[in-house]
Amino acid sequence: MPSDKKLPPGVDPDFWRFKSLDELSPIEWELLCDGCGKCCLNKLEDEDTGDILYTNVACRLFDLKSCRCSNYVNRRRLVPDCHQLTPKKVRRLPWLPASCAYKLIDQGHELPEWHHLRSGSRQTIHKQGCSVRGRIVSENDVKDLEEHIVDWLP
Repeated sequence: MPSDKKLPPGVDPDFWRFKSLDELSPIEWELLCDGCGKCCLNKLEDEDTGDILYTNVACRLFDLKSCRCSNYVNRRRLVPDCHQLTPKKVRRLPWLPASCAYKLIDQGHELPEWHHLRSGSRQTIHKQGCSVRGRIVSENDVKDLEEHIVDWLP
């Protein structure tokens, strides 16, 4: 498989095919993230229905070009409502997109062909239009989230 980066020593390139979320090492957990950026978007909850409304507004730490957190190590300190995903949270958070690699693996599904662990490139997700790259704005530039509700998620 061609790759942007080699996997760390000792990591089986097919780990996601035979391990559950609960069995992943911290390195494997981070590798499983597809880098779509959808979980870093602001969401609103409809008070009447409880429905989750998705916006095209990213967290202030989200780098719009790289589609990654600009301060991943300190994100939870800097953004207190940032969720650190765990297997338990993957199973209970209703707003994770259907395409989320964690969710797919937990439900026994195959990773999509655009996932970097299958394609060998972290750029495939963006080239296939499966990430938020090029479709979002930073919360630093937004006054009213309700004006940014979108229907192209999850």
